[in-house]
Amino acid sequence: MSDDESSLPPVKSIARAADILRILAKEANGFALTDIARQAGLGKATAHRLLAALIDEGFAFQDRATRLYQLGAALGELSRRARHRDVGALAQPILSRLAKETEDTIYVHIQEGLRSVCIGREQGSFPIKTLSLDVGQTRPLGVGSGSIALLAFLPEPEIEAIIEANRRWLAEFPSFGPDAIRSFVGQTRRQGYSLIEGQMTANINAIGVPVMDDQARPVAALSVTAIADRIRGQRAFWLASLLQQEAAYLATLIQKSRG
Repeated sequence: MSDDESSLPPVKSIARAADILRILAKEANGFALTDIARQAGLGKATAHRLLAALIDEGFAFQDRATRLYQLGAALGELSRRARHRDVGALAQPILSRLAKETEDTIYVHIQEGLRSVCIGREQGSFPIKTLSLDVGQTRPLGVGSGSIALLAFLPEPEIEAIIEANRRWLAEFPSFGPDAIRSFVGQTRRQGYSLIEGQMTANINAIGVPVMDDQARPVAALSVTAIADRIRGQRAFWLASLLQQEAAYLATLIQKSRG
């Protein structure tokens, strides 16, 4: 294996540095250089050069007593500023409270460019589980209840640009073509929440509500999924109202956290 980093494109070097950061995140006490190199599939010289660069930027440090490498404070600051960590941490007690009250599965989502990302999930106690999304899973904006809630309250030109940019990706979701998403957007704007009735998964319904910032833009969305019989009629209205109350509270927490 060559240790010559000079011939590598910058993207490859960044990818290798990212791999090292992921390794360091596995263990609070840190890792020895040899362990890092082995886990990253690198030579020791390459691993050492990358670690030195990360240390220079404050993203890693070497404990003087143990000689082990650990994550640095600068990375923690970036993490604190990252929206998904910020919103996810603030939302967790809300997800737990909603899951306990509804007994169904609750999610929190954010927008990243043209996609929505599930950044938190809490299961309720109802015996039939509807785990439609994993934490970290992405979808095109407009696909799924939380994703629709994020998209629907953006400015109209932005909505159209996102739908067009995602057209090829949307082909993977037959029930969520451009025209269908436009219809969901209109319905969501009129109701104040999205309602999916089996379009994502047969016999599974879902509701999504936006979490709005002080500029009237969605910064996150809360959603609930359950078997169809649990999200219809008066219970659907109750769930939407409950999510809206918690979304308003989450919005105040986010605003305070960002000063």
